[in-house]
Amino acid sequence: MNGKERILTALEVREPDCVPLYIHGINEAPIIGIGKHLTDGLPESRDFRLMNDRDKRKLVDTLFMIHEHFDIDGITTFEIGHEEKLDDLHVRDGFGVVYQLSEYGIPVPVGHPVKSLADLKNFTPPVPRKEDLGLLNLAVERFKGQKATFWLMRGVFVRSWRLIGMTNYMMNVYADPEFLHLLAQMMVEFSLAQLELLVEAGLDVLVIEDDIAMNNGPMVSLEHFKTYINHYNRQIVDSAHQKGLKVVRHSDGNLWPLLDVLIETGYDGINPLEPQAGMAMKEVKAYCGDKICLLGNIDSVDLLPRGTTEQVEQAVIQTINDGAAGGGLIICSSNSLHPGVNPENCMAMFRAVRRHGQY
Repeated sequence: MNGKERILTALEVREPDCVPLYIHGINEAPIIGIGKHLTDGLPESRDFRLMNDRDKRKLVDTLFMIHEHFDIDGITTFEIGHEEKLDDLHVRDGFGVVYQLSEYGIPVPVGHPVKSLADLKNFTPPVPRKEDLGLLNLAVERFKGQKATFWLMRGVFVRSWRLIGMTNYMMNVYADPEFLHLLAQMMVEFSLAQLELLVEAGLDVLVIEDDIAMNNGPMVSLEHFKTYINHYNRQIVDSAHQKGLKVVRHSDGNLWPLLDVLIETGYDGINPLEPQAGMAMKEVKAYCGDKICLLGNIDSVDLLPRGTTEQVEQAVIQTINDGAAGGGLIICSSNSLHPGVNPENCMAMFRAVRRHGQY
């Protein structure tokens, strides 16, 4: 089997020839740290948005090289180059949300252009653009169907709260439900329009990234989750399935209170299964491993940053023992490969999956 075949087989909860290996997300620092073992001329580690065109091309090529060298089965893509640079610390996206760049890898939303229902009614959302799919187009051309292509699409919760602010969002669950429903519908319409472009570009797997939980549980009640969030994300799931895509649900944190709803919604996979949040592979596999593919569960909080390569290998072996039987397991880290991970441990994870993952 090639990588694409392995990924799609696992997402159907069947056994491929070996356990698939995947990188859900990886920041600039670990790309460079791993890439130093493979190529020369790498840029210094800094936010991609602040690199010149030559360094951007080199970083993307190195990302692809890592996937080739370590036989990683799927490639994650997302929008790049779509933000307007305001200064060396801030960028603005197409929705008008301002982000502050962070040394920890993920920009922080700090400017929210919509505050109220009245603002929303006067707000014109952006239209999805083909040129924002550049990374996906490059991956399709580079791997030519040998690896599964993934696209990270923000779900309605994350898109909504970024536009209006988290505190404002939570208060309006009670103060102005109409505001949140209209907001969610606007985000669904944007996502469905972008989905058309993604299918045309050759996407295989849609990842709905909609972080909704912390280590001790979801940020909203089950009822609010169903009403304001899942009802709308489900429209994206259904449309993606109608277009022949597989769909993975991403959220950090403890998802146990929401797990039945997510399964019933029809997601093909769920990630990243954080051990520190109670999402241990053995327990999740026993509960629903015959219904949904599990993507994770190698600890990126403590193990990949500070563990030894031997400990990483043992964690991979344990995850395979706990989750591989019957298929439906794709191994990746329990969150992104962020700037704090040890590149040596990342490579140890890649090698261990190939060494121990044969069915």
